Amino acid sequence: MARPRRDRRIAFQPDVIYFKPVGVSMIHLKETMLSFDELESIRLMDSEGLGQVQSAKKMKISQSTLSRLLKEGRKKLADAITKGYSIKIQGGNFKMVQPRGRGLGMGRGLGIGGGKGMGGGFAVGPGGRCVCPKCGYEESQIRGQPCMNKKCPKCGSPMTRG
Repeated sequence: MARPRRDRRIAFQPDVIYFKPVGVSMIHLKETMLSFDELESIRLMDSEGLGQVQSAKKMKISQSTLSRLLKEGRKKLADAITKGYSIKIQGGNFKMVQPRGRGLGMGRGLGIGGGKGMGGGFAVGPGGRCVCPKCGYEESQIRGQPCMNKKCPKCGSPMTRG
């Protein structure tokens, strides 16, 4: 029996989870799936400029696992760009975490999150709607239950905050 995979720690949820080439109809497009953990490894390394060791520590995974995620994610992005595929960000073994650190206050009495309230401005706030990006189904967002952890009852896709 295989050992169960551990959840990777993700501190970023994109607002947009679908990208497609301009001028190509959806019928003629092939789709590439990029997992949230692959996106996080690319974000930490390429966008934030962290090294593999620091990125792996932030995601609470080994450096070799991070290297594999990075390689797979970069290949998917390169294939999608060079071959004209659409990119859909979904799935993966992950757990959303709050960003850690000094926050934006930098010791000025603003506390964690730089005075942006609980969660450092990470959450959208109370109320709101969960929306399925695939079929458009909407439902009320329940406090303490992120939309990204819900599945659409109609089509089974992950929901997003609307």
